[in-house]
Amino acid sequence: MESSQCGSTALERLPFNNTALNKLPVDDSKEPGCRTVPAACFSRIRALQPLVRPTFVAQSQSALALLDLTVQDVLSNPLGPEYLSGSRLLPGSEPAAHCYCGHQFGLFAGQLGDGAVMYLGEVESGTHGRWEVQVKGAGVTPYSRDGDGRKVLRSSIREFLCSEAMAALGIPSTRAASLVTSDLYVSRDPLNSGRRVPERCSVVLRLAPSFIRFGSFEIFLGRDDFSGLQGPSAGRHDIRAQLLDYVIETFYPCIQQTHSNRKNRNMAFFREVMMRTAKLVAQWQCVGFCHGVLNTDNMSILGLTLDYGPFGFMDRFDPDFVCNTSDKKGRYSYQAQPSVCRWNLARLAEALGSELDVAQAGAVLDEFTPTYEAFYLCIMRKKLGLVRKEEAEDRELISDLLRLMHDTGADFTNTFRLLSRVPWPEEGHSERATVGQVVDLILEQCASIEELKVANKPTMKDRELAMILSMAQTNPVMFGMVADTPGVSQQLERMGRLKELLETDQDELKRKQRDDWIRWVSRYRRRLAREYDGTVDLSLIKKERLSLMNSTNPRIVLRNYIAQNAIQAAEKGDFSEVNRVLKVLEKPYSDAFELEPSDGPNASELTVAYDMKPPAWAQRICIT
Repeated sequence: MESSQCGSTALERLPFNNTALNKLPVDDSKEPGCRTVPAACFSRIRALQPLVRPTFVAQSQSALALLDLTVQDVLSNPLGPEYLSGSRLLPGSEPAAHCYCGHQFGLFAGQLGDGAVMYLGEVESGTHGRWEVQVKGAGVTPYSRDGDGRKVLRSSIREFLCSEAMAALGIPSTRAASLVTSDLYVSRDPLNSGRRVPERCSVVLRLAPSFIRFGSFEIFLGRDDFSGLQGPSAGRHDIRAQLLDYVIETFYPCIQQTHSNRKNRNMAFFREVMMRTAKLVAQWQCVGFCHGVLNTDNMSILGLTLDYGPFGFMDRFDPDFVCNTSDKKGRYSYQAQPSVCRWNLARLAEALGSELDVAQAGAVLDEFTPTYEAFYLCIMRKKLGLVRKEEAEDRELISDLLRLMHDTGADFTNTFRLLSRVPWPEEGHSERATVGQVVDLILEQCASIEELKVANKPTMKDRELAMILSMAQTNPVMFGMVADTPGVSQQLERMGRLKELLETDQDELKRKQRDDWIRWVSRYRRRLAREYDGTVDLSLIKKERLSLMNSTNPRIVLRNYIAQNAIQAAEKGDFSEVNRVLKVLEKPYSDAFELEPSDGPNASELTVAYDMKPPAWAQRICIT
């Protein structure tokens, strides 16, 4: 369906320029269905696949503003839900799908591409620059493989809310401008249990300067030794150079202007991508965010958080936290994210091939870990309100805090938020009495003994564990070698902690936890005292500390139970909870909101305020 410009509205006057399609090779084939697409970065979509009775669930005012639109512009257009779901063609848009490959869970998977996403074009905003506009869930593309190209309300709500939550946290992210659902249904198995249920087709309108990713450059790779697969444009170094030129000229203009030598330019580009990626993952770690599927096809070439699938924000701090229940081996666990990002950068370097100097690219990769650690330490100091001085012991202070949080099962978000309540050290005050109140608040955020027993139960199969323990008796040398491997040492640590828990009770545990927290808080206060050197007014330093901590440690993040409450209400036709959660997530550092759940028709299910520890049932939420 098309629309004329006659009597057009703000939505219909969006100034599309679609530069990517003009500057990169496009597959114009009219062949229907899924196929291998050689020698092209995009494929045109010939026919729209409209939703049945599309209707708005929510809109993000701040994301729409990037296109110089308002919520009213969207809602006042009777065709708005059709336009923003890809059911009707926006004037000036040119539907297409992007071709890319990817390493998925460490293995090269060959051609992937936009299997459920439709590029509409790029809009040039007078105020906010150029934005690529996509609809996710709009139907089949040449890259859909065995899929139907649709997304359901459940996953669309998660992507919509988390895109906007991350942006509000100050973390680089693709944006979500609107969410549309419909009366078109598809069959899904949400729990991977073999039981399929009908779910509403829904579409998120996504925005980013570009959705080009590491995997976009992997379409030129030759045959992979392990998987036997190759990129659809294997060996087309001319197109690779064209894509690289487009990315650098368009999104890294300073690098383009600074370097006349091509290889030097490309190395500067690769270093900048490394820097952005290191900073991004440091920001993730510092809010407890776990992406869930850090494949190369989900890594943005601009350093944005890209593709929200089975993501999760940590509740109880656990470095081994895995948010994706399909990730059985924990490849993309919380603590693995930095090293996985470095691994993905190495794959990008391989894909760029002769465009980079091999030795220099290796040196850039060697810079990743220290660069990440510097970004991480900088943010962590802010989270502790340490801004006047940088001391060598800060790293140990932070790692000991995280170890204590892990041992006591402390809630990541709430514990950091509470640290701003630690009183500034004053002479002549009893340490235990002074910090007791805030320590008691922190202890309320810690896990019970039963929760810690469950958390520390070994995950290895009983038979494998028995063999290892038997080896400790019969072959100590072999046991020593096996025990040093990461997987086994982790299981043995869990067993050690579980043994300690089984030998204590709740009261004794709380006494120990209280003593441990008082020790750490007292040490933290001694470090705080060294922020004051007498050259600046102390009241100013105190005020600066509180302001920084409360603008770095969010009060609210999109925990799974918050998203689940909104999903359950929306699946019953009540979209008010989605909009309420969006409003709160847009100001994650604010104390102004009352974070009690809504009193709407589904209020009986909303039993916990948004800034509280998650309810027990949240542990059963399955995200795949």
